[in-house]
Amino acid sequence: MSEQKTALLVDWGGVMTTDLFASFRAFCEENDVDAEAIGTAFRTDPEAQSLLFDLERGLIDESEFEPHFAQLIGVEPEGLIDGLFGLVGPDDAMIDAVRTVRDSGIRTGLVSNSWGTRRYPQHLLDELFDGVVISGHEGMRKPAPEIYLLGAERAGVEPAECVFVDDLHFNLDPARELGMAAIHHTDASETIIELEQLLGVKLR
Repeated sequence: MSEQKTALLVDWGGVMTTDLFASFRAFCEENDVDAEAIGTAFRTDPEAQSLLFDLERGLIDESEFEPHFAQLIGVEPEGLIDGLFGLVGPDDAMIDAVRTVRDSGIRTGLVSNSWGTRRYPQHLLDELFDGVVISGHEGMRKPAPEIYLLGAERAGVEPAECVFVDDLHFNLDPARELGMAAIHHTDASETIIELEQLLGVKLR
């Protein structure tokens, strides 16, 4: 069994919410563009990558991102980000799990790359987390090691005490290199089982 950890850091979109990429695909289909247009742009188009990275670091805002990215994927810019996130909602199972973790006395933190800063319910941030790191407020983004260190610091723990959960596999290696246990989130039920094992807390 893996070494037991005593703190939890999680991503927001795609971990504490429903699947971002399913919402992106639905938006594309509704707008008569290829269902994988968003993912393809961010994987292969340097301009799309630069726009996203600048948005996540807070160097540009939504109004600056939307017209440029809309042109790249062939849609109208008005309300683009709201449309992309139109089917994203809270993942109640993960919210309940993190609530239980914190209620058990384990320190918790959020480490999230942001698409603007309007998509975080403040009441849940206050309820669920001892520390919050949102990339657009900090001028840095995952997978920079510094943002994981800041997440641990804000939660009041050392990096090696932490479990880190993210839905993007390439955000996990920097956490591991800092001594964190890392969970690639694809399904709440599987993540919850791993959290029980790593944190020693009953979550079901």
